[in-house]
Amino acid sequence: MNLKVLILPGDGIGAEVTREAVRVLQTVARKFNHDLTLTEGLLGGVAIHKTGTPLPEETSKLALEADATLMGAVGLPEFDNAPPAQRPERGLLGIRKILGVFANLRPVRTYAALIDSSPLKNALVEGTDMIIVRELTGGIYYGTPRGISGEGDEERAVNTMAYTRAEIVRVTRMAFNLARARRRKVTSVDKSNVLENSQLWRRVVCEVAPEFPDVQLDHLLVDNAAMQLVLNPRRFDVLLTENMFGDILSDEGAVLAGSIGMLPSASIGDRKPSGAWVGLYEPVHGSAPDIAGQNKANPLGAIGSAAALLEYSFGLKREADAVSAAMEKVLNSGNVTADLRPKGTPATTEQVGQAVCAAIE
Repeated sequence: MNLKVLILPGDGIGAEVTREAVRVLQTVARKFNHDLTLTEGLLGGVAIHKTGTPLPEETSKLALEADATLMGAVGLPEFDNAPPAQRPERGLLGIRKILGVFANLRPVRTYAALIDSSPLKNALVEGTDMIIVRELTGGIYYGTPRGISGEGDEERAVNTMAYTRAEIVRVTRMAFNLARARRRKVTSVDKSNVLENSQLWRRVVCEVAPEFPDVQLDHLLVDNAAMQLVLNPRRFDVLLTENMFGDILSDEGAVLAGSIGMLPSASIGDRKPSGAWVGLYEPVHGSAPDIAGQNKANPLGAIGSAAALLEYSFGLKREADAVSAAMEKVLNSGNVTADLRPKGTPATTEQVGQAVCAAIE
């Protein structure tokens, strides 16, 4: 196959971990005889520095032309007090909208080699294997009206949580289809006891569920879901929720894996005529500017995102499995970065990437 991929390294450690994910894609292409065409664009803080905007028009054009997009983290402390339109994160929201990706998939898996790295007791996290499906284009991050107005005691801020039936239906079907290939259970998370928005969410999820009679459905309020992720994470198979709740719960889920640096994500949209999913792939972690440029960031979240890219946007399950198996082999070897608490000297970002490539070959 010809794999046409856009690379958006982003800010902070984004460039370092993305470099290793690209190295893995190149290794896979060589081993499995694919043609890999890479282009690179600007997004986030680095884009503001060079073009004055977090999402340049050229990047938007490249993203629409590519078959898939692999990106690093965005965000820098210097922009923390900037207006919303001039923050690096606005570029991320913008490219999600341009690509029309509506479901963010965040797998959370506990590896045997990392069982001691989790702050939770081994007996609680052992065997955890779930996917959090977060709706990505609606909810409070996109709803209008929004903004800050007034002065003095009358100054007020407004954000609007809004969803249409169609938005809920499409992400619900995505979650149920994923569950069919796993343990056939969907847990829908909402706050329907107090929010009308969540009441619509629950009602629509219940209406879609009969399309999948082989999949079990249950519901949790978001506060209880947050508690159950810590108390009994093995109960979850596919966890479905709206944008803001999913943002928070998926970061909580990162604790279960032992390090947020382990977690990949895939943001999926509609299918292309070829049958491949439109996809934007990135590790869950942030830009970590405090360790940027030190060659110590964990690249496995970015490499896992590259594996998801191969599977979802190109249908290359065998190649994706090869990457996942190589990652597990490296974890078992103990040749890992400092965040995974190795017994010996921590490996560098580059050394981990090279080790994964060697395991693939």
